[in-house]
Amino acid sequence: MVKPKKEVDKDDLTKEELKLRRSPTDIKCKAKRVLLVQKLQAAKKTAREKARKQRKKEREVLGDAAPPKEVPRTIESMRRADETIVDTENDKEFEEEISKDEFESYFDGRVPKIVVTTNQRSTKNAVEFAQVFPKLLPNCEFFHRRKYHLKEIVQFCNNRDYTDIIVVNETKGVIDELTISHLPNGPTAVFRLTNLVMPEDIPGGGEMTSHKAELIVNNFTTRLGHTIGRMFASMFAQDPNFKGRRVCTLHNQRDFIFFRQHRYIFESKEEANVQELGPRFTLKLKSLQKGSFNTSTGEYIHLHQHNMDVDRKKFVL
Repeated sequence: MVKPKKEVDKDDLTKEELKLRRSPTDIKCKAKRVLLVQKLQAAKKTAREKARKQRKKEREVLGDAAPPKEVPRTIESMRRADETIVDTENDKEFEEEISKDEFESYFDGRVPKIVVTTNQRSTKNAVEFAQVFPKLLPNCEFFHRRKYHLKEIVQFCNNRDYTDIIVVNETKGVIDELTISHLPNGPTAVFRLTNLVMPEDIPGGGEMTSHKAELIVNNFTTRLGHTIGRMFASMFAQDPNFKGRRVCTLHNQRDFIFFRQHRYIFESKEEANVQELGPRFTLKLKSLQKGSFNTSTGEYIHLHQHNMDVDRKKFVL
C-alpha cells in the first residue's frame, strides 16, 4: 500500500528551503527541467571537489595521523569471493601443480613451434591478421588453410613436432574468434575476438622489429586464469631481446583480456615514453577444453554460458 504524501504548507518554508525541496520532476517544461538537472549536477561536482580539497589539507596537516584514503567502489573492488582464487606466494599445492603441468617445459628452456592458419575460404582480413602472429611470436609460421580439416592439420603438426596451433576465424568477413590449441594433448581455448585494430590503423604507431618481445601477463588470479596466462606465456620467448625494447601486454580486467604491444624508451631514470606498435584486440574466453579440437566428446574445463553474465561482480579469470 502506497502511503499518501504529507501536505506541507509552502508559506511556512523559506526561499532556500523551497529551492532545496524542488526536484526536476516538479517542472513540466523539458528545457527548464534539463537546465535544473545540469545545475544540480554541477553543484554536486563542486561539493565533491571542495570535500576532496578539504581532505587533502587535513592529510597535510595531520601527516601520519591522518585517516586513510577512501577506496573507490568499483566492480573489481566489490568482486565476489571465489574459492578458486590462488595466493601464488603461499599456496604450495598450486606451485606443485603448475610445476607438473603441460606448460612447465617451456619455462625451462623448450622452444615453442607454432602454426597459424585461418578458417576455410577466408577473406583478406583474416589472412592479414593471421600473418601478424609470426611477427609477434618466435618460431611461428603461417599456412593458408585451403580445404584441410582441423583434424588433418593437427595430425600434420604432430608429425612435425609443432607445439601450438592458432586459428583465426571470421564470420561474414568480420574476425570474431581466436582458437589456440596446445599440442599434442591440449588444452584448447576458444576466445571471442572484438575491437581489432591493425598496426597500420593505429595513429602514431611504429613498426615492429625482429627482436624477441618481452611479455607482461597481468591480473590472472584464479586457477583457470593462471592456466590461460601460462598458455599465452608458453608461446612467447623466455629469453627476450631487451635491446629491441618491445613489450607485449595481456591484461585481464573483468574477464576481458586486452592485448597491446608497445616500444618503450627511457628518457631518464624516472620517466619512460611508449609508442604503440599494434595490433590491439580484446579476447573473451568462451571455452577451455582438454585435448585438441574435439568438440563432440571432449571434456570441458570451462564453458561460458549466458547465465554467467547476470552477476557482474563474479569473474572466472
